Amino acid sequence: MRIAVLGTGYVGLSTGVCLSEVGHHVICIDVDQQKINRLRQGISPIYEPGLESLLLKNTAAGKLHFTTSHQEGLEKAEIIIIAVGTPQSNDGAADLSYLVQAAKDVSAHLKPDAIVVIKSTVPVGTNDYVRSIIANHTKKPFKMVSNPEFLRQGSAIKDTMKADRIIIGSEDNEAALKIQEMYRPLNVPVLMTNVKSAEMIKYASNAFLATKISFINEIANLCEAVGANIIDVANGMGKDKRIGEAFLQAGIGYGGSCFPKDVKALLHTAGQYGVDFSLLKETISINESQRQLLVKKALERFQQLKGKKFAMLGLSFKPDTDDMREAPSIVISRLLHQAGAEVIAYDPVATENAKKVIGNTIQYAESVEEAIKNADALLLVTEWEEFKKLDLAEVTKQMKQPIIFDGRNSLAEDKIRACSKIEYYPVGKPSIVIN
Repeated sequence: MRIAVLGTGYVGLSTGVCLSEVGHHVICIDVDQQKINRLRQGISPIYEPGLESLLLKNTAAGKLHFTTSHQEGLEKAEIIIIAVGTPQSNDGAADLSYLVQAAKDVSAHLKPDAIVVIKSTVPVGTNDYVRSIIANHTKKPFKMVSNPEFLRQGSAIKDTMKADRIIIGSEDNEAALKIQEMYRPLNVPVLMTNVKSAEMIKYASNAFLATKISFINEIANLCEAVGANIIDVANGMGKDKRIGEAFLQAGIGYGGSCFPKDVKALLHTAGQYGVDFSLLKETISINESQRQLLVKKALERFQQLKGKKFAMLGLSFKPDTDDMREAPSIVISRLLHQAGAEVIAYDPVATENAKKVIGNTIQYAESVEEAIKNADALLLVTEWEEFKKLDLAEVTKQMKQPIIFDGRNSLAEDKIRACSKIEYYPVGKPSIVIN
């Protein structure tokens, strides 16, 4: 099939690359000329494991192309996938301005009877809204399908090629079957539904997972208070098939481009329809508090933070991505800076993006060794694999004080207890102090 993808962010680029990999002819459209030039050279604008190799492979094979021209990208496309951003507005609602512009761009150049697919995360009713925009700007016949994405940064290729399910929402059965056929090479379960249900499935899924994270974080806080171990508690809970093991890892809260904005957008939608979704309000409140947890623990340990030097390992909101959106490191950096502490941070891939978000209120190291040297304490913020493998004896030797606050419970207890001197403060389980 001939497919056009509007937007080359995480969703658009991952989708375009994977669809070309299974045999379709894909052209990705973006208004950023510099980004398109780099993509034509096989350089991905985002860090995503496995993406760049597939990008190079399918560009070389002539199945994947990039352009800034909507006319070039759309005039022959049977299927047009809109995957532009829907960021959060000040009131919590989804900002649909990029989507509105995409709809106008599509209407000017679409091929008659093309299928317009909205893959962007959008509030219930948005597909109908986009349909009306396109219909007001063209007399050409077209069809609409809602096809929400369920990608995770750091595993977007796997989540596309081996998805749990594909949701196809449409009131036009022929269009829905065509999109099902587009995905047939993936051999993934497909759920057909109406448009509004498809739109709701995306928000409901993310809101539930975010709520699950906030729940386990509250249980972790209670575990600390009563002397229980959150690792054992979560393991015991997860063995119950009704609950499942996923998203039961206690820590310092969720971040990224999806959960924070999607929970708030769903809450905004509920408010519009007079539904008091108090559970989501509490999910948001717990998460905002949890991001401050490491600073609270540091305050309990040091009493005051002014003049203290903190090494912070991890800046991205999760490992295997350079995405800084809603990363806990942002809040932690701000709070430590306000308290008069010195912060020097290291991240394997997210440093440049962090500089744009956090700025010069903290220092940036080029290695773990540089970050930890003479530090009063170490904050583990992102559970990168290289941090899990740290030589703790060597790390604590380089620090001014061998104190570690582990926001992701990422260090093995046997390695901690093998140290001759250490103070280790995890989340939701007993601290370890070896003098």
